[in-house]
Amino acid sequence: MHTTPEQKQFAPATQRNREPILEVLQQVLPTTGTILEIASGTGEHAVFFAPHLAPRKWLPSDPNPLLRDSITAWMAECKSDYIYPPLDIDVQLPVWPVEKETFTDSPIVAIVNINMIHISPWSACSGLMAGAGRILPPDGILYLYGPYKQKGQHTAPSNAAFDESLRSQNPAWGVRNLEDVVEAAKAENLTLQKIYQMPANNLSVVFQKT
Repeated sequence: MHTTPEQKQFAPATQRNREPILEVLQQVLPTTGTILEIASGTGEHAVFFAPHLAPRKWLPSDPNPLLRDSITAWMAECKSDYIYPPLDIDVQLPVWPVEKETFTDSPIVAIVNINMIHISPWSACSGLMAGAGRILPPDGILYLYGPYKQKGQHTAPSNAAFDESLRSQNPAWGVRNLEDVVEAAKAENLTLQKIYQMPANNLSVVFQKT
């Protein structure tokens, strides 16, 4: 697919969080295989992570065609042998394209999802967990990044303000309660492995398929 540089989109938070996220991914991801990124957004994370995580392969995806164009435009600028063209994946669907066709030359061993579940309805979180439960092999990894409430309480005033802003845009959005996310994962045989404190009051949450 042909894209132009003008189709590249920018997410300012990417520049701030990509190094801390990479540090965690290097610790928790399997050493080989394909990493499926759900809700890749602009593609800036994908083109940054792919060469740093080689020989693993990075498979970006996003349901928004404008964002898939942005991912492709970033890939044209930041060329790497370790990244695949983006897929159209809507996590809320009962079957994802990667379950029907082969898009990679190595199996999917992990799923990465950054800053999605608070900017989407709860059904997206449920769909993500269900898809991870179906696709990941035994011991496969699901990595989540973003802000969370814990025991029903915000962990910082900035997160409370962010939550209010999200809900004003869409009542179905909002910062999720970590315990609810862990329960949704457990229902799909995904066990919480570790929680990492991240900059700007975010968390890295790591699950493993059991």
